[in-house]
Amino acid sequence: MKISLTAFSFLLLCFVSCKEKQEDKKFISIVSLIKKQVAHVDTSLYPIMKIMVKDSLNSDTVYIPREEFASVAKDFLNIPDLSDQKIARRFKEEPPRYDELLNRVIISYTPINPDKEETKKQEMLVTPNPSGDKVNNIIVVREISNRDSFLQKKMLWQLDKYFQVITTSQKKGQPEQTTIMKVSWNEDKN
Repeated sequence: MKISLTAFSFLLLCFVSCKEKQEDKKFISIVSLIKKQVAHVDTSLYPIMKIMVKDSLNSDTVYIPREEFASVAKDFLNIPDLSDQKIARRFKEEPPRYDELLNRVIISYTPINPDKEETKKQEMLVTPNPSGDKVNNIIVVREISNRDSFLQKKMLWQLDKYFQVITTSQKKGQPEQTTIMKVSWNEDKN
């Protein structure tokens, strides 16, 4: 009886470890790409310009110091990191698709249970190249909704050039407000 119990325990252990390995997801960490961009800008000499537009009426343009760049990019730095297996298990990768017009491969990650996640989509647009593919754009959509308010952030990061966050919010009984923040540092180049 002792041998069969040991054999059963061994088989159970093998089954559990095999199941865990099957559940591991190998997603690209968009947060890591953004952190590299932030580190690059932090050590560069680029002038960093921030443009704020509120409800398409008021516009404000300011230059920001490099030391503040990471705090301005916090919306991107706070997205779920899909390289963490605990987080990755809550998301799925859509089948990659190729857009001929853009000459880009689109890789999308969406939540398995959208009602339980604020981040509704993380997407990368990649230029295929035999010598090495290049991520060009990162798109993230976040939504927070409850009885009294709605908040949506549509975020675009154009690698090595700029990022933009369009925030739409509405509180109960009040009109919808839209704010666009664009931060550029190398937009004039290539």
